[in-house]
Amino acid sequence: VDKDSKVYFIEVNPRIQVEHTVTEMITGVDLVKTQIYIAQGHALHDDVINLPAQDKVQKHGFAIQCRITTEDPENDFMPDYGTVLAYRSAEGFGIRLDEGSVYNGVKISPFFDSLLVKVTAHSSSVQDTIGKLKRALREFRIRGVKTNIRFLLNIISHPEFIAGNATVDFLQRNPEVFNIRKEQDRGTKILSYLADISINGHPDVKKKDADKKFDKPLIPPFDKTAGFADGTKQLLDKLGADGLSQWLKAEQKIYYTDTTFRDAHQSLLATRMRTIDML
Repeated sequence: VDKDSKVYFIEVNPRIQVEHTVTEMITGVDLVKTQIYIAQGHALHDDVINLPAQDKVQKHGFAIQCRITTEDPENDFMPDYGTVLAYRSAEGFGIRLDEGSVYNGVKISPFFDSLLVKVTAHSSSVQDTIGKLKRALREFRIRGVKTNIRFLLNIISHPEFIAGNATVDFLQRNPEVFNIRKEQDRGTKILSYLADISINGHPDVKKKDADKKFDKPLIPPFDKTAGFADGTKQLLDKLGADGLSQWLKAEQKIYYTDTTFRDAHQSLLATRMRTIDML
């Protein structure tokens, strides 16, 4: 569609189009099933297909489809290939997924279609449809191969696209959509780090001495039946705050308060000790 709203066909195929999900979402007509029934000899308006006349077909709301592929927008849309290390798809009301052969561990070949999954959003308004599509694209987690998800998000977030004014030269006129924010991929980095540490050990530990023996701590003898000796807590109870303050001032020794176990949420020691160690 050009700036004068003239429609041009880039190609005409006898097969069903990839974008047929948009028509299905807004009309409720299963086009693939309808094609099969037609091939079996049924008419469009008989009791099996039961389609109304063309001018009676009702359309409900708006639908937009995005194709998630392994193409790299920053490398002239060159298809990437490799093993999908992690795959999590989106979901929710008004979101339709048409997936190919994508799952955790699948190997993506450079010699076949780069499509991973088609995402179609449907709602009662264009704005809400775009909002659903944004949310769905952000929910995807695909690791191991490059995808065009961030590129798609840039396009559907662009003011010109949102206003419905995008035409065939949209990308040429808006090169900023190619400014793609890099994925942080924090989850994969953490898992890789933990796996490396588990197998190879921490890099700060150059050598592990398997024969090293640690001395068993010696617990001094004590009477388990005897009560605890009085301390400053008992003095506080006896003298009160002012009395304890005067007592401390009169003392010639320096007193320290150990807050190790009080500040357990900040203390590396307290969070690594068992009750038996403390007692």
